[in-house]
Amino acid sequence: MDNKMFCFQCEQTAGCTGCTGNAGVCGKTAGNAKLQDELTGALIGLARACSGNPRTDKTDRLILEGLFTTVTNVNFNDDTLREMIARVNEEKVRVVPGCAGCPSRCGNIDNYDMSRLWKADEDIRSLKSLILFGIRGMAAYAYHAMVLGYTSARVNEFFYKALFVLAEDWRMEELLPLVMEVGEVNLECMELLDRANTETFGTPIPTEVPLTVEKGPFIVITGHDLYDLKLLLEQTEGKGIHVYTHGEMLPAHAYPELKKYPHLKGNFGTAWQNQQKEFANLPAPVLFTTNCLMPVKDSYSDRVFTTEVVSYPEMVHVGDEKDFTPVIEKALELGGFSEDTEFTGINGGRTVLTGFGHGTVLSVADKVIEAVKAGEIRHFFLVGGCDGARPGRNYYTDFVKMTPKDTVVLTLACGKYRFNDLDLGTIGGLPRLMDMGQCNDAYSAVKVAAALAEAFECSVNDLPLSMILSWYEQKAVCILLTLLHLGITNIKLGPTLPAFISRNVLDYLVNNYKIAPIGDPAKDLEEILG
Repeated sequence: MDNKMFCFQCEQTAGCTGCTGNAGVCGKTAGNAKLQDELTGALIGLARACSGNPRTDKTDRLILEGLFTTVTNVNFNDDTLREMIARVNEEKVRVVPGCAGCPSRCGNIDNYDMSRLWKADEDIRSLKSLILFGIRGMAAYAYHAMVLGYTSARVNEFFYKALFVLAEDWRMEELLPLVMEVGEVNLECMELLDRANTETFGTPIPTEVPLTVEKGPFIVITGHDLYDLKLLLEQTEGKGIHVYTHGEMLPAHAYPELKKYPHLKGNFGTAWQNQQKEFANLPAPVLFTTNCLMPVKDSYSDRVFTTEVVSYPEMVHVGDEKDFTPVIEKALELGGFSEDTEFTGINGGRTVLTGFGHGTVLSVADKVIEAVKAGEIRHFFLVGGCDGARPGRNYYTDFVKMTPKDTVVLTLACGKYRFNDLDLGTIGGLPRLMDMGQCNDAYSAVKVAAALAEAFECSVNDLPLSMILSWYEQKAVCILLTLLHLGITNIKLGPTLPAFISRNVLDYLVNNYKIAPIGDPAKDLEEILG
């Protein structure tokens, strides 16, 4: 472990135990992984320096940027990682200017050596990993809200608290409450982001999105950052360039303030793990706004642009000035397809539906409740989460295809690309398959579940509702912790259980929350419906 990398934060980690060689399954090198550990250690040192010392908005932003940078598939660039480490260290000196020259240094605010965490007792390592990976995911949500001008003092303060504790010698009984607090604070963070998005871009409305790419120059934009998309739409207006979403950007089509741009045409491609194949012969540039960047292939390396915290060696990066001129010029140079080109989803569909956030679903809550009471709707399934390449993810497609016609399937995040082009018909005037948005929109699912529980005067666990979740990276971790904070039980999780969960911690989750791995879709469905 000393001479190689160690990373087990994503679902595809090697052997379901950890990436320990010269490179991770995600594509980052051992050197890159160690720099991300060094950055995390510096953030812990900064958080400890801020304990009892004044911090600024700049400090808060740096904490968010640093944590977001270490999420899987965000930053593969050693140079930008070193720059961020330097910025964190400079900020620590600003916070405690006299500490470095102190003749009797206590070491309390030294940058933390992450190998101490990776070599810790497995149960302590497991709980601290849940905290660390949870706040990494939450930092991504907080960052998107911050970009739109929305912040929360409680959310920001919790990042410092959690980072501080990672360097403490706490026992399991002390760490468990903090793990649950990650979920509690993340609920507030998700509500903040939901408010930021809807107050900025409007309440999403159901929208049918074509998968055909029209002839002429175009740009593909991927990731989660809706503000970046808005800026790109503004800068491409009137230039004869069409804009297509990819991956987690698909739900942008449902927001009124983004829909109003006629050159936002449709969606290209499917989930993030297919990009190396889908981008290979694409006559257009691709702009990455957040995570889900895979190692870039030579076949399209001249067409990849990054922005925000995303970075890859030798790729053109659009900085804080947000001048997308290089992307626009590349689109005009490549020219796009010479004629309209028809693409389909994984199951052959030519369009997909999105826009069924809590604003839409709750606006027809009376019809939903009537349909349940009349026996027209027997059960709700939330089948959502991250997609990935590990075998076994076909489970989710098979499960959705098997759901009876008197059930509703709610979905969100990029896992939906496994089945979102299926036509499951309608029920009570609503589509049986409803896309609630990005993983960033997980608050919608929580809001709908809470509203149904209130309407039926029962707990969420007593609703005819089952959660069938897939996970890949750290945003899924903080969402899971939020569901546990809310007391939701009987969640089925897959395609594998997290490598960072020790046997004792897993037993705790199973005994208290009845978390179970996915199995055979037909058997799981039979068990759920009785």
